[in-house]
Amino acid sequence: MARTHWEDFAPGQVAEFGPRVITREEIIAFAAEFDPQPMHLDEEAAGESLLGGLAASGWHSCCIVMRMISDGMLDGASFMGAPGVEEVRWLAPVRPGERLTVRATVLETRASRSRQDMGFVKFRYELFGSADRKLMTLVVSPMIGRRGSGAQP
Repeated sequence: MARTHWEDFAPGQVAEFGPRVITREEIIAFAAEFDPQPMHLDEEAAGESLLGGLAASGWHSCCIVMRMISDGMLDGASFMGAPGVEEVRWLAPVRPGERLTVRATVLETRASRSRQDMGFVKFRYELFGSADRKLMTLVVSPMIGRRGSGAQP
């Protein structure tokens, strides 16, 4: 199986993943387990909140993006993890029934100074909902194995 390596990425490349529809039931189930705030659990309480209605937790949105990029790109790459998240911004609520897509844009690439078998690819991931409404952005620089290095993801 051909894998994507660090050398295959270049600044300006764009890929899109999805769609995926989020349901009321999964919003409530995620919130009940991981982020039990009223605006994520109860439609009446959510209606009276700053969000004005039931909405997914921001952390749920991050998990959805991770799943979509894993299925669409990382599972086929020599992905080696990431040292952290540089930035996450929740721009608008993710509502039940939204059709979600992710756009991944390569911002920069750089070889690792300490490990010859890998490099970093800085991505901006953008989560879009219905009518191309931007819901969230995430900037992260995963470690990607270099071609011929023998690096194992």
